[in-house]
Amino acid sequence: MSIEQSYIELYKEHHADLKKPCADVLNAGRDEAFTRFESLGFPTTRNEDYLYTDLGKAFSVDYGLNLNRLYIPVAFRCDVPSINGYLYYVVNDSFYATQQQPELPEGVIICGLNEAAQKYPELVGKYYNRQAANAKTATMAFNEAFVQDGFFMYVPKGVVLPKPVQLVDIMRADVDFMANSRNLVIIEEGAKAQLLECAHTQDPVQFLCNRVTEVFVGENASFEYYSLENTHNKTTNISSLMVKQEASSNVLINAVTLHNGLTRNNVQVDLDGENAEVMLCGMAIGDKNQQVDNFTLINHNSPHCRSHELFKYVLDDSAVGAFAGKIYVAPGAQKTEALMTNKNLCATPTAKMKAKPQLEIYADDVKCSHGATVGQLDEAALFYMRSRGISVKEAKLLLKFAFAADVIENIRIDALKDRIHLLVEKRFRGELSKCAGCVICQ
Repeated sequence: MSIEQSYIELYKEHHADLKKPCADVLNAGRDEAFTRFESLGFPTTRNEDYLYTDLGKAFSVDYGLNLNRLYIPVAFRCDVPSINGYLYYVVNDSFYATQQQPELPEGVIICGLNEAAQKYPELVGKYYNRQAANAKTATMAFNEAFVQDGFFMYVPKGVVLPKPVQLVDIMRADVDFMANSRNLVIIEEGAKAQLLECAHTQDPVQFLCNRVTEVFVGENASFEYYSLENTHNKTTNISSLMVKQEASSNVLINAVTLHNGLTRNNVQVDLDGENAEVMLCGMAIGDKNQQVDNFTLINHNSPHCRSHELFKYVLDDSAVGAFAGKIYVAPGAQKTEALMTNKNLCATPTAKMKAKPQLEIYADDVKCSHGATVGQLDEAALFYMRSRGISVKEAKLLLKFAFAADVIENIRIDALKDRIHLLVEKRFRGELSKCAGCVICQ
């Protein structure tokens, strides 16, 4: 029996169990999504978009699934204590409310996705799956078919959240485990919010996390999204972020992979209104046999929009990195300004990096550029620092840290920026800094 067939049989046997605890909004497209998954199958390296990332082995593990929504106890303390934000948790694929719910500004809703779909079906139904359903990606269809809960955030028109929202995603199980969770974020016209999502693991078993996040940013609204992955070597993390921006909206996305096993990040941003602007940043640090793959697509669907994309990788040992970034400029999207940069550092001869920046332009009055570089540590700079009494190990660390610094500098939350600087430095030193409660990476 193929991997796909085993999941097909699982869905057919348990589809009633999947639907039972969920609101109608989440169940509405479940069977249709399953049909899409049946026809697509899991992506292999034969798929152009997954040329360097084979997910077949990851999905072939006999994972547990929490279909009965059993409560799983967890104890966790965040390692960004000075952020002082609104704190929430998703354990595996279930939203966990903190004991003391923070007081939110009037009209703001933050809760579990299933709870939101039950209490506010019209609001959730207006946005849920509006972006993800258009993506012909098997992992996203699989997510929709099996998802039961996740995170919901709604900021109404004109409201400014005074503090960042922090969502901590924790994988916790005694057996090999899979989680399919869903996040839905709605930032209405003129509103402003910041969201930090942290991914962690607590047990030394094999985890597969398949998470889909949909973000809708209204006209003249501002949204900042930060993601931090600090998991262990037995974790497969598949993250899909879909962002839709209206006119004059401003979005910052900054994704940092500190430690992982196999990571595949899919990011799609649709600039659907004039004068919309997005800054998309990312950084990955890999060593041992770790693998990080970022696939990004920015669609300039309206004129006078701007995008700036910067991704950097630092790879050591036999780590593998992949970056495929595409900027699409639609017909009529005149006065587009788009810049894409991908820079990569292979600290050892056995580290590998695959880079594929792309432009697809159907308008004639634009400013667009893209480029990628792959190189090693600067021998001249190493020699200069050694001549000043700096050890080889410390000199290499300083060069790596300087190389990654400009991605971190784009973080607009000072407490988070300072903490990421510290965590990245410790990561380069091999200290495997982890949030309290996380498993020590082996």
